[in-house]
Amino acid sequence: MTEENISPVLPIYENLPEEDGGRFTDGFRILHGKQEYVTYREHSSIRVWSSEVPGHFDSHVHSAVEIILPHRGVSVYQLSDRVYRVHPGEVLIIPPGFPHMLTESGDIQRYLILFEPTPLLSLQDMLSVSAMTHQPMYLREDDELTEKAAALLMNVVETYFRREKMWNTACYAALLELYALLGRHYLQKTTPAVPPKRLSVDSELMNSAMTYISQNYMKELTLEEVASFAGFSKYYFSRVFKEFAGVSFSDYLTVRRLNASANLLTHTDLPIREVAKESGFGSVGSFNRIFREQKHCTPTQYRVIYGEASPAARQRPLVFSHGKV
Repeated sequence: MTEENISPVLPIYENLPEEDGGRFTDGFRILHGKQEYVTYREHSSIRVWSSEVPGHFDSHVHSAVEIILPHRGVSVYQLSDRVYRVHPGEVLIIPPGFPHMLTESGDIQRYLILFEPTPLLSLQDMLSVSAMTHQPMYLREDDELTEKAAALLMNVVETYFRREKMWNTACYAALLELYALLGRHYLQKTTPAVPPKRLSVDSELMNSAMTYISQNYMKELTLEEVASFAGFSKYYFSRVFKEFAGVSFSDYLTVRRLNASANLLTHTDLPIREVAKESGFGSVGSFNRIFREQKHCTPTQYRVIYGEASPAARQRPLVFSHGKV
């Protein structure tokens, strides 16, 4: 690749002033085995790292989406048994929960964007492209789609470092535009020529059922209750719910409750027992078990990592004991 083909490079953001409360400006990594817990600036769920220093990161996994945006040099990712050599002008998007290893050497300059996907992937029409969002997306250079995607990601980077009011929301606005762009492209490539199968139930009615769940998830909600609200038998409703949402009623309800509990853990000081109750879990025991299965840490550890802790606590590295979490 010639120098003329390399996209113009924005300056790497260095020597930024310390964040309010004395946190480190470049963040820090919390590792437990291969599980990484991405830390974010206060009141945000996105982080951008810029680097001109070659490095190596052993295979790890995290709940965040990771996007690499190289500007100089080559970033080499290994995902399962496939290797991606990501060049300037290209983009690699790694879905949450996907093990990956990164190696960089020589003259390197790149941005690394990590963000929590729940606000974005929970949108109703994102269900139609769930297959796309659960696999790596490699956008090659010299392609119009890649150019548009890279421009949106640079918008995220610039917004992140400007730190204007509502910058976190503004970053997600650009990410939403990115996923809408990629989703339209994906559907154009995968939609069959024959008309798609119509849902066997009215979508407006199912959206009403979803709203009912959102308003009552904290209660002892059952499939029978929601099915009765929608006017169906539980057996018929169970089938059409999965057809509509892409997941079973029980899985959907569990994710809704987990998201609510994570929000309470990070933004309140409620005791764990109260968090479990307010989120709709029947017992602390079942809450702890399900939370650990899905988040790979206990509710208490999640609060320490992501909660609005004191500045002093934020500056101290979190140490996990060996063995069980």
